[in-house]
Amino acid sequence: MLDSAMKDQLSGIFSGLVSQYVFDIQVAPDHESRQELIDLLGDVASCSDHLSCSVADGEGLQFTIVKDGMPTGIRFRAVPNGHEFTSLLLAILNLDGKGKNFPDEAVCNRVKALKGPIHLVTYVSLTCTNCPDVVQALNAMTTLNPSITHEMVDGALYQDEVDALKIQGVPSVFADGKLLHVGRGEFGELLAKLEAQYGIDETKVETEVKEYDVIVAGGGPAGVSAAIYSARKGLRVAIVAERVGGQVKETVGIENLISVPETTGSELPDNLLRYPVDLLEQRKIEKVELAGKDKLVTTSVGEKFIAPALIIATGASWRKLNVPGENDYIGRGVAFCPHCDGPFYKGKQVAVVGGGNSGIEAAIDLAGICSKVTVFEFMDELKADNVLQERLKTLPNVEVFVSSQTTEVVGNGDKLTALRIKDRKTEEERLVELDGVFVQIGLSANSSAFREVVETNRPGEIVIDAHCRTNVTGIYAAGDVSTVPYKQIIISMGEGAKAALSAFDDRVRGVI
Repeated sequence: MLDSAMKDQLSGIFSGLVSQYVFDIQVAPDHESRQELIDLLGDVASCSDHLSCSVADGEGLQFTIVKDGMPTGIRFRAVPNGHEFTSLLLAILNLDGKGKNFPDEAVCNRVKALKGPIHLVTYVSLTCTNCPDVVQALNAMTTLNPSITHEMVDGALYQDEVDALKIQGVPSVFADGKLLHVGRGEFGELLAKLEAQYGIDETKVETEVKEYDVIVAGGGPAGVSAAIYSARKGLRVAIVAERVGGQVKETVGIENLISVPETTGSELPDNLLRYPVDLLEQRKIEKVELAGKDKLVTTSVGEKFIAPALIIATGASWRKLNVPGENDYIGRGVAFCPHCDGPFYKGKQVAVVGGGNSGIEAAIDLAGICSKVTVFEFMDELKADNVLQERLKTLPNVEVFVSSQTTEVVGNGDKLTALRIKDRKTEEERLVELDGVFVQIGLSANSSAFREVVETNRPGEIVIDAHCRTNVTGIYAAGDVSTVPYKQIIISMGEGAKAALSAFDDRVRGVI
């Protein structure tokens, strides 16, 4: 199944393997995918003397990875090709201690402290681009904690299980039979859910307080900018974030960043941070306490950090519809920012969900780009300002439906193809074919961990002055989490720099 070029590449990847690994295959003699699985794993095993296969008759189709004669707890009930081929390779590398997808030591220790036994099952589609991240994270956790086992299941091969469990989206993760997670997910998010369900042994978690000059909460454009400007001043800086890039990661293309003709939401963060900064991903700040001039920060993995300056750059999250299919097609038809992603729908038919100011502004903006724009508003009338509604009425390619509830995002596995809409008055449902949908039901500032410490406005944005200072000396806020107008990447970058410079100025003057 694998061509010679791929085999050569795998030989290089596996050249450093130390342990011996066996793909223990059990598959029914008449299973339609039997030979496909055996051929694939046979080809992979042929790329290293440290890999081999064992085949036996069994029920269904599955294989486990055995390391040095001992089961590892990692099982695939699938032919792991497509997007999941990388999950297979990483599982082997992780077991050998060579995987690049492990988080830092503190997060790894948190995984090791999970109370077991824990049996995880993840149902996937081999065409899903979000599934591998979840599968790889849970396989890594299984490698770290011997009380965890993880099965990846191709839903197409086990449709009876999918139907019985009423699964409507992938990846769907079950923990000992209980639904734990659906849709895209980060390592830290999955770990937090496992901690909530199973608990951890706190004696295995370090409690040392680490000191910094500046702690930056958030790894988006504002946070990274703040960290860079602080590090360039020679200060000890840490970024505490769920992931570097933040909301930007969900942006398909970026074409309005000065001096950068074109980039993507996944590429930009990788190029942002090239300075001596402690990057602490897969966690978030849960608590902030004032200790004189210092700020004591507690993270979701139990760490404590202290610094005289705290820059809050946790951004904001687009409010989601929370309907089946939405998470599956984010970045593949489901969008949130018309300024960022609108140009990618030139000449196509799109919908805007939301009839407030942001929704109608988005519809007006998109009407100049798209062939048709359909607005769906849940309430019985639009809530946008009259001037915006009057402008909307002049546009010939815009259609508005009120009393309309979006109940499902429908796609073909690769991209969104339609929305399922219910008329709230008649209860009738219909399928509206579209190329994309822009969800415009508001932004929510990610400020909950800080609201008891600093002043926020009614929507939850942190109130700042022209220098990004909050009402608490030594605490600054930048970007979408703050009251700064216009939520744009370039504005957030500038605000992050401004916050860092304000903090440095306060430090020089002895204010902090």
